[in-house]
Amino acid sequence: MKLKIFQVDAFSSKPFSGNPAAVCILDKWLDAELMQRIANENNLSETAFSVPVHDRYEIRWFTPEIEVDLCGHATLATAHILFNHMGISSARVEFDTLNSGRLFVEKNEKNLTLDFPTDTIEEMVVPEVIVTALNRSPLKAYRGKTDFMFIYASQSEIESLKPDFGLLAQMGGRGIIVTSMGDEANFVSRFFAPQTGINEDPVTGSAHTTLMPYWSGVLGKTRLTAQQLSARGGQLVCELLGDRVKISGEAVTYMEGEIYI
Repeated sequence: MKLKIFQVDAFSSKPFSGNPAAVCILDKWLDAELMQRIANENNLSETAFSVPVHDRYEIRWFTPEIEVDLCGHATLATAHILFNHMGISSARVEFDTLNSGRLFVEKNEKNLTLDFPTDTIEEMVVPEVIVTALNRSPLKAYRGKTDFMFIYASQSEIESLKPDFGLLAQMGGRGIIVTSMGDEANFVSRFFAPQTGINEDPVTGSAHTTLMPYWSGVLGKTRLTAQQLSARGGQLVCELLGDRVKISGEAVTYMEGEIYI
């Protein structure tokens, strides 16, 4: 069996920055175990698989270790491939998911905009394991559908965090968001997910479904700029629209190839 595969740098206007994702557009679904093995072989934070169904696409995402319910950057990457390599003429593509409802991506020149459901967050007591693992106590702690979010006082604190990933993995869930107001962007963040095989994700679009309800409330604005402070870095523009959030950025194709199985 031979499969087409692409690699895309999402939330970036140039190669070697943003968040890389692999994308496979399939004629029909593969066995989940095989998709997981492909994702493990790719060894990127996410590999997206997508299948056309009528006028929409079904989509699933795999880290090197598990299938996840939602991934922003790999959805952006998949839409980029559909728009630029698969002949999709529409300026909007719809995705159906197993556990996250219907997602949309719109194209406006070079910019792509994700349209995702917002997360529901509730405040929680700061876990002692977080204080130990990050060696710095957050101001506040929140629990979302799949991620935990911890609020800090400054960008410099976020930049200086040196996590103990073994301890962080004990938190469970999908991942851990740390965030503060930004020096230049409205807010900044980092995303750690050792429990899913990714110590630090370069740019996490889906985390902004959790970040936006919080920072929109704090700053009193519905349109905010965001920066993810990973080594590769990423720039996003986000807009809160009731129970949906729009997350915009660019993407570039890095590689096109074939898988032989």
